[in-house]
Amino acid sequence: MKFLDWKSYRSALMARINDYSKLSPDSVTGYLTTMGAGTKTGHLDEKTRQLISLAVAVTTRCDGCISDHAQLAVDAGASKEQIAEALGVAIAMNAGAALVYSVRALDAVEQAQK
Repeated sequence: MKFLDWKSYRSALMARINDYSKLSPDSVTGYLTTMGAGTKTGHLDEKTRQLISLAVAVTTRCDGCISDHAQLAVDAGASKEQIAEALGVAIAMNAGAALVYSVRALDAVEQAQK
């Protein structure tokens, strides 16, 4: 079962971003500047950057980011196994965040009971 035709989605999204850039060019230019900033230092290779980007895309629940960084990770030479491992980190981070916020929620409950 496929959830989405990711290639078509990515293509349509890029077209809409192009439309948006005509309405607010500085917003898109600013975004592209931040996306390219990490490449200038050279401390991480492209594959590593894309694996991180894909994991973050999962944690932020951004389908557009997933579609783009999945393609860019594959293009950078990431294997399915490497991608799965990076996604495992995203799963762990989401579970960790849920644990931390569960403790915070209990703290709020305890204060509400006083």
